[in-house]
Amino acid sequence: MTLAQDMTAQMTAALRKAGVRVTRQRIALLAVLVGADDHPDAEELYKRTKRVEPAVSLATVYRTLSVLEAEGVVQRHSFEGGGARFEATGPAHHDHIVDLDSGEVFEFNSDKIERLQEQIAAELGYDLVHHRMELYCRRRKP
Repeated sequence: MTLAQDMTAQMTAALRKAGVRVTRQRIALLAVLVGADDHPDAEELYKRTKRVEPAVSLATVYRTLSVLEAEGVVQRHSFEGGGARFEATGPAHHDHIVDLDSGEVFEFNSDKIERLQEQIAAELGYDLVHHRMELYCRRRKP
């Protein structure tokens, strides 16, 4: 099973667990969400899903995202200066850089930052359970 198939299966199971019907429209939304390589908002997810499943409604997108977020298989991000954006919860932790000029969001991993956060928590007498890091940046001019 591919990662995308596994993530889609987890989302489908989460919908069923929450008592939400798994319809053709929702399956199309899940495919769009899992296939997104950016962090789209609900309106963008609706537009993308509508291209492959014209019967989808904006209400279905919002309701489905709400359930998936509550079940922990979708993350909602509220980056400064913008509305809620969504991404499928993947197996690998990552942090984000938000380009203040373009609004683009980039994912990155840094073992150095992860170790430093663990060290800081330990020095203060804590075990790190979870964190989110968002860096707000502008590209350097050449």
